Amino acid sequence: MGEDAGRGLECQKIMDGKGNNGNSSQKAIPSCCLKARASAPELEAKCHSTVVSGWFSESQSSSDKAGKMVYFNNPMWPGEAHSLKVESILYKARSDYQEVLVFESSSYGKVLVLDGIVQLTEKDECAYQEMITHLPLCSIPSPKTVLVVGGGDGGVLAEISRHSSVEHIDICEIDRMVIEVSKKFFPELAAGFEDPRVCLHVGDAVEFLRNVPEGKYDAIIVDSSDPVGPAQELVEKPFFDTLARALRPGGVLCNMAESMWLHTHLIDDMISICREIFKGSVHYAWASVPTYPSGVIGFLICSTEGPAVDFLNPINPIEKLEGAHQHKRELRYYNSEMHKAAFSLPSFLKREVRLLCD
Repeated sequence: MGEDAGRGLECQKIMDGKGNNGNSSQKAIPSCCLKARASAPELEAKCHSTVVSGWFSESQSSSDKAGKMVYFNNPMWPGEAHSLKVESILYKARSDYQEVLVFESSSYGKVLVLDGIVQLTEKDECAYQEMITHLPLCSIPSPKTVLVVGGGDGGVLAEISRHSSVEHIDICEIDRMVIEVSKKFFPELAAGFEDPRVCLHVGDAVEFLRNVPEGKYDAIIVDSSDPVGPAQELVEKPFFDTLARALRPGGVLCNMAESMWLHTHLIDDMISICREIFKGSVHYAWASVPTYPSGVIGFLICSTEGPAVDFLNPINPIEKLEGAHQHKRELRYYNSEMHKAAFSLPSFLKREVRLLCD
């Protein structure tokens, strides 16, 4: 991932102590909400990249009243922790926004971690990067202007560059350190920044979008990390409003949308928000990424009112784009069959996310 995802309105309502009608609510804070305390209320949780006895685990840390460091599982996926064997730590520093860690793992190659959460590994990044890019871009004919929010590793840029119809790519990444670290340790991905069509904006995506002309983009890809630190602002309805405003009629958005196994209430909330804002179509798709919590990741894919977009059947199949399959590096995960299959949803998800049955 690069840098947001949808915790959205549900968590905000709960933290405000209000429901839809503004009345006081006693509803418990979801354990997967990063705004919640993960242990005792008096402990202020901070993400922390933990390497113990040669193993990395996604965890958080805080100091108790006695000043002792306490480690616990990330509250986004309570009761579980994914660990990777560490061969060597290649880089560790704190930017103005977050902790950045790169290490060499024994089975997944180099790994990029932001604030204690795995963003990508060399072995399985292809599934996420390819799907979040080509699900939207292969669903519309000849996309020309694209915006990437986050995506500081450059992987989404590298995938967009397969589309020869694209004339201009804006990317807004808040953390310059992520870009520089990716150029050093993940050059195959960061090569996306070398495309002459790319225009880099280092800064706040919310502020950037306020200044974007209405209807500028054919497609927007929100490739952000989970809403910790710099990504916190990108989870509310106003941000989705600005995204929709920046899209042309019939333009498309693809936004990372968490795990169906862990966050159905969040998925339901995101779909509800986007159904209100995007008047074209709204769908949920998913892909298998072994190093993400539960081994899958979801995508919310939407279109604005205008020319109809049939996300389930790619109108711009990548197999027919000259040179796209081999462009700089071979496609490893995405193809038109995987595109169609990504929208096939299990029965439990359809039951738990009511809007998927509409």
